[in-house]
Amino acid sequence: MRYALLIREDESAVAGPQERTRRLAELAAFRRGLKERGALMGAEQLDPAETAATVRCWDGGDIVTTSGPFAGTREQITGFAVVDCKDLDEAIEMAARIPAAWYGAIEVRQVQET
Repeated sequence: MRYALLIREDESAVAGPQERTRRLAELAAFRRGLKERGALMGAEQLDPAETAATVRCWDGGDIVTTSGPFAGTREQITGFAVVDCKDLDEAIEMAARIPAAWYGAIEVRQVQET
């Protein structure tokens, strides 16, 4: 089964240079481990939420766009990974190894098979 691991962080939080280096090293190790297992289907980092646009179009009517993300929270989705796992427990185990889980949150969602 495929799962999307949605990485949520507070983009305004500032980490020192040593902490940033540690997080990047752990993230690289996480990705490397998933690639070696053949479990990583894809992963991307997103541009800051301030560059986002939210689009609405009710019943095919006027298109309404607003700047920024829809959610008005401190944590925004900053990246994602799609992983192949045997079940939700394994996906949660993988999510817990993403460094952002230490200071943000990882939302785990099963990808619908079509």
